[in-house]
Amino acid sequence: MTGTVSRDRRRFLTAGAAALGAAATSQLWLPGTARAAEPPLPDGVFTLGIASGDPLPDAVVLWTRLAPDPLNGGGMPDRAVPVEWEIAEDARFGRPVRRGVAQALPEYGHSVHVDVRGLRPDRAYWYRFRADGQLSPTGRTRTAPHPHSSGGSLRVALASCQNWQNGYFTPYADMLAQDPDFVLFVGDYIYESAPSATAVRRHEGGGEPYTLVQYRNRYAQYRTDPNLLAMHAAAPWVVTFDDHEVDNDFAGEIPQDPAKQSHDAFVARLTAAYQAYYEHMPVRATAVPNGPHIRMHRRLDFGRLVRLNVLDTRQFRSDQATTRAGAEDPSMTMLGAEQKAWLLRGLRHSPTRWNLIASQIMMAETDLQIGPGKLWFYDAWDGYQAERNALMGELATVRNPVVLTGDRHLTMISDLKKDFADPESDVVGAEFVGTSISSGGDQDQVAFHDEWDPRMPDNPHWKFIDAHRGYHLFDIRRDGIDATVRAPETVLRPDAASSTLARLRVEAGKPGVRLV
Repeated sequence: MTGTVSRDRRRFLTAGAAALGAAATSQLWLPGTARAAEPPLPDGVFTLGIASGDPLPDAVVLWTRLAPDPLNGGGMPDRAVPVEWEIAEDARFGRPVRRGVAQALPEYGHSVHVDVRGLRPDRAYWYRFRADGQLSPTGRTRTAPHPHSSGGSLRVALASCQNWQNGYFTPYADMLAQDPDFVLFVGDYIYESAPSATAVRRHEGGGEPYTLVQYRNRYAQYRTDPNLLAMHAAAPWVVTFDDHEVDNDFAGEIPQDPAKQSHDAFVARLTAAYQAYYEHMPVRATAVPNGPHIRMHRRLDFGRLVRLNVLDTRQFRSDQATTRAGAEDPSMTMLGAEQKAWLLRGLRHSPTRWNLIASQIMMAETDLQIGPGKLWFYDAWDGYQAERNALMGELATVRNPVVLTGDRHLTMISDLKKDFADPESDVVGAEFVGTSISSGGDQDQVAFHDEWDPRMPDNPHWKFIDAHRGYHLFDIRRDGIDATVRAPETVLRPDAASSTLARLRVEAGKPGVRLV
C-alpha cells in the first residue's frame, strides 16, 4: 500500500503467482493431524485454490474449500477434516508468524475461514494450507496500514459481473500484472442462469441453481478459472454480492418472478444461495448466514487515507418500482433504515482523506429518454429517487466521496450531482461504474455508441462511457485519485492482451472527475 514492499510484490508476481499449483519448497512443516483410523482424503482437495480478504491493520481472513470433485458436491467425506494453516513474512516460509489448525466442516461445504490476528500493519504475508498430507498453493496477502498512518498510497482494482458463459475471465491476467493492494468485487460473482448450448463456456448442471448443492457446484465451476484462481492467490479481496448470486433483480425476499416462485420457495433459495456465497468468499464470521439473511455491509479503513463503506443494496430494498411515480415515492428505500443510518454515521465521522462507497448498482442518473422527460432503470438508484437525492445532499458535506459500482456491464464514469433534475446544481462527488469482467461478451462498439452517444446531452454528468470488458484500477494518494480503465482485446481467449482505454483524475477537495 505504501511503496516500501513493492520489491516483495514484484518478486512474488514473477516467481510465484503464476505457479498457482506449485508445492511449497519446505518438506517439513506442521505435524500431520489426520487420524490414522480415517481413510485418506481423495487427491486434489485444493482444486478451488485459496484466497484472502477483508484486510485490517492487524488481521486478514484466509480461505480455502476442500473439494476434490468440485462440480459434484465437492467429493469430500461426511466428516470434519482438520486443515493446517500457516502465514509467514516470506514466500519460502522461513519466517513464520502464525500457524494453527481449522476444522473444515461438511455443514459449510468443507470451507475454511481463518481470521488471523496479531499481524503487523501494512505488510505483505504469504500463507498456505495442508490437509491429510496435501499442500495447497501459496498465496500472498497484505494487511491494512496503521490506523494513524496518513501518508502512502493505495492501489485498488474494481471488478464485477463475471458470467462464465459469456467469456473467459481474461481481465484478471492483466490485473495480476498491475499488482493491486486489494481487489474490490461489487457483485455478480456467479450467474444463476441455466446452461446455454451456444455459450462460450457452458454452465454446469441442468438448469438454474435452487439448492445448496447446486449453488456450490456453480461457485466451484467459476473457481476453476485459472486467471480468477491466480488473482485470488495474489491479493486480498473485499467482496459484496448483487442479484445474480441469487436470482436476477430480486429485492429482499421478493424474487424476479413471484408468480413462479412462492415466498417459501424463494426463502429456501435465498438460504441456500447465501450459505454458498459465504462458503466461497474470504469473509469473516460476521457474514455467517442466519437462514435467508447475511450481514455484508461493513467498513474498512486504510490508515487515514481511505475509508471503504461496503453496501448491501439487495437485502433491504423495497421492491422495484415500475413507473416514474413509483420511483419518486418517498417511502422507497434501497438501503433500509438501519444500513442507511450506519452509512451516514461512517461518512459523517470519517477520519480519512477519501471516503469510498462500494455500491452494487449505479448511483448517478441514467436518463434513457432522448429529449424532454425522464426514463430510468428502476433496478438502479434511479428507482429510489428520494433516498438517492437525500444521500447526494449528505455527500455535499463529506470529504472527498467517491462511489465504486458494478452491474451495468458498461464503463460509465460520472459526476455526482446534488440534484440531477437541475443540471446546474453542485457536483458533490464522483462515480466509477466499472465494466464487466466477461458479462455481455465482446460487444459491438459501433452499435453501442450509436445507441448511447445520443443520450449524452441528456446526461451531462457523464464524463466517459464505453462498452469493452475489463476493470478499473485506482491509484489513491492524498492529493488525488488516478483512475485507469483497462480492457482486453477479447474475452474469447484467456490470454488476450489488455490496454488502457482511458485515464481519469479526481482531485482532493474538488468534487467530480475529469478525463486526463
